[in-house]
Amino acid sequence: MKWDELSREPCSVARSVAVIGDRWTLLILRDCFLGVRRFEAFQERLGISRTIIADRLKVLTDEGVLAKTAYQDRPVRHEYRLTTKGLELYPVILAIVSWGDRHYDDGRGPPILRRHKACGCDFQPVMTCSECGEQVEARAVEARMREALPSDPQFPLRGADDLPGQK
Repeated sequence: MKWDELSREPCSVARSVAVIGDRWTLLILRDCFLGVRRFEAFQERLGISRTIIADRLKVLTDEGVLAKTAYQDRPVRHEYRLTTKGLELYPVILAIVSWGDRHYDDGRGPPILRRHKACGCDFQPVMTCSECGEQVEARAVEARMREALPSDPQFPLRGADDLPGQK
């Protein structure tokens, strides 16, 4: 499969990776959540070429993850702010941060602490079930395919009974 074909795959992970799945985009999003908004600040923090930053910012704005707004007229300069769609990526970024804090902290603990403004406590993100509120971990989840829609021939999904190893 080619990189530019991911957005057409019948898979939510593949379609999401087509937008946010490269290392520079994830680091730009990290910086957005840390309050970075301006092109020069992204370049200073990341130390990568202007072309790469411009390309990634264009994709994120084209996809509606970031909004580009002028903050100066002469010369025209822009800043990039997370949209509602972009803000919805916060749990994704927090999950990556949390995983990195657990496995790559060099024994010194997380480099950045996050405090919940409402209660004033530093916290660790956890995923919970939207229905019962219990914490959810990978082994506590069962995935199953939805039924294919007759009008959707490119989405040949099977029922859970048809999955390999499920008989």
